[in-house]
This record gives sequence, structure tokens and C-alpha cells, in this order.
Amino acid sequence: MPILNAIVHRIEKGGDAPARLLPASEPLSESEALEAMLEGLTRAYHAKNKAWGHFAERGQDDESDAASPLAMELTAYLEEQRDFVAVTRDLAGRLATLLDAHLSVSGDLMVLDTRFGDARFLTLALLHHREGFAIDDDLQPTPARQLNMTQMSLAARLDISQWQRGDSRQYLSWTRERGGKALAEGFAALLGAVEGVDAPGETRTLLKAFSDYVEQEDLPEESSREKTETLVEYASEQASRGEPITLEELSGLLDEQQPKAFYDHIRNADYGLSPEIPPDRKTLNQFKRFTGRAGGVSISFDSHLLGSSIEYDEASDRLIIKQVPKQLKEQLKGQG
Repeated sequence: MPILNAIVHRIEKGGDAPARLLPASEPLSESEALEAMLEGLTRAYHAKNKAWGHFAERGQDDESDAASPLAMELTAYLEEQRDFVAVTRDLAGRLATLLDAHLSVSGDLMVLDTRFGDARFLTLALLHHREGFAIDDDLQPTPARQLNMTQMSLAARLDISQWQRGDSRQYLSWTRERGGKALAEGFAALLGAVEGVDAPGETRTLLKAFSDYVEQEDLPEESSREKTETLVEYASEQASRGEPITLEELSGLLDEQQPKAFYDHIRNADYGLSPEIPPDRKTLNQFKRFTGRAGGVSISFDSHLLGSSIEYDEASDRLIIKQVPKQLKEQLKGQG
């Protein structure tokens, strides 16, 4: 992944003293260490809970269509009207103000402008340190200060290519950590970001659409399980890469003989899903199918149905199905 520009600005914060910005005067030089660090940072970012959306926009009466200072500054940078060092220094200054209000720890703001294939990305992350140990050349343990990637609470990623094309409302993502609502809202405001899609909600709707599809097609247990594994594997891989779930691509993976079957099911039933969905890893991890076979009875259902249309009474060892599948209902009529 070629690095077009990279820089680190330090923000020192201790106790009640105001945060102090120690800005860099020039971008980082290319190095293998920087490349490796970018890979680690990218992996850590993709593992975070994130919001997805776009830059806020002004009304048509305003001079600019971008209400976000960052969007305006980046536009000037991309048009070579502003220097990368100056743009990121101003961003670091605003971040220092945010830290003053919500955090009491120091951090290094890393900003990277990278290209991957035909796409271009801007990644920014506030990185914190932790004390650790290393082994020196004399094979002796020695204290070592290390970056703590897992503690990356403030970070964002902009798909510059999508933003410039104007064909998406999901080109910007940013971390949304638990327990710090005011900090999260302040960070979104600093970015000038507007949440454009509910990733957990969209993922849940996709999984509901899949469950309905499996039920409608009355698939055998083995086929149902294979398709479930295919969906979760594909969606998890997309989440690991920081890429959206593409409905048409997923549909093709689920049924190579009828690659449009699942896609048509979603469109015909009007679930309101976008063609591309940002996957929510937590929702995916909770999705699975319960299956069992005994005494001529085979049962298979998705975990999210338990407690709603399906109930399990552990005391009496009974499984209660509240909504009998239509095809099964037709077979049962007149058999009582």
C-alpha cells in the first residue's frame, strides 16, 4: 500500500494542565517500519466498533457544500492549495481541545494518505503508549515503550475516491467506543461526520432476510448450514478488510447455480437494504443456527429467533414454535 504522505503530531496531556501540542515540522520519511506500522494500524482499526457515514453538508444557500472544516481543509490539500503538514497540524490542534474536555492521557496523532490499487484513503488515529519489555543485543531484558494499538479509541478512515466520486454516503468511518458517549459525539463533530447508515441494524436486517430466504426455499439442513457458513465467512472477511458487504456478490456466493436468487429475494421483499452494507462484526459473531436431529425429527433455526417466534422451556424440555413455516403448515392441515 503506497504511502503518499504520513505524519505524527504529539499531544501531551497530564493532570489538570491544558493539553500541549507538539507538532511535527515535516512528513515522515518512507521506511519498512512505517509500512509495517500501517498494516498493524489498519488491522487494529478494522477490529474496532465503528460508525459509517459522510461529511455534514451545508444548505444550498451557503458558499460551500461542506460544513466540516476537515472536509474543506482536505479539499484544499487534494487540490494542492494547502500543505499536508499544516492541514494535519490544525486537525491535531482541534483534537487537543477535545482531549482537554474528555481525556487525561497523552497521545500521538498519526495521519496517513495512502493509495491501494485505484482507491485512495486518509487514515487518522490517536495512538497511546504502554510500558513493556524487550531483549537487547546482550540478551538482557530492558524496558521498552510501545504503541498500544488495541487502545486506539479515536480513529477514522476516509475513502477519498468514493468521497470525490459522490456516489456513496458511506465513505467515512470512525471509531465508536463504548462508555464514552460525549467523547464519541465530540469526535464525530470534530470530523464533521454524519452517521449515514446503522451498521448493526443493517447487518441484522441482512441476517433476517437470509433467514426468511432459507425458510422460503425450504432448504435441507445441510444446505442451510453451508449457506449460513458462507454468509458469515464472507461478511467476516469483508469486515476484516474494512470493506462493505455487496449484496450481488454475496448472492452469487450463496448459490452458484442461481446467483441472483438471494439478491432477488431481498429486492422483492423490500427489506430496504442498500446495495452495499458495512458489516458489524459483533452482530455477525452472534449469528448462528441451532440444529438437531433425533427420532425422525429434524429441527434447524437461526439463533435470533430464540425468544421471539421460538421458545425453549428448559424445565419441561419443550421447544415451542409460535410461527409455523407456511409450507409446513400446508402439509399439516387435515392431519390432526
